[in-house]
Amino acid sequence: MPNHWILKTEPSTYSFDQLERENTAVWDGVKNNLALKHIRQMTPGDRVLIYHTGDERAIVGMAEVVSVPYPDPKKKDPKLVVVDLKAAGRLPQPVPLAAIKADKAFADLALVRMGRLSVVPLTPEQYKFLVDG
Repeated sequence: MPNHWILKTEPSTYSFDQLERENTAVWDGVKNNLALKHIRQMTPGDRVLIYHTGDERAIVGMAEVVSVPYPDPKKKDPKLVVVDLKAAGRLPQPVPLAAIKADKAFADLALVRMGRLSVVPLTPEQYKFLVDG
């Protein structure tokens, strides 16, 4: 059974549009220990929601993990790991952070509780609700 995640990105640095154009990408740049722990738990087939930070502050698209975690090839630090993602489509409507915070079903979600965490685990139910509305 796949795991479910939210990955956060600043769209001016790397946007979901760019992931869609490239189709696949190495998801790198994560340095927080808890976020790295989550990346190490990812497996091929895991489902991912892409969240734009900055002015947008909304979940905008879907992706799939297509590799096991591996050391970041751009860095010499063995603690830094990455995964490969494949775009899986844009959400019909972005899901704004304000709407997520307003729903009691997400009160325990790290996106709400730990705003700076860039890799956030989701329950299957939370994922389904965010994707299906």
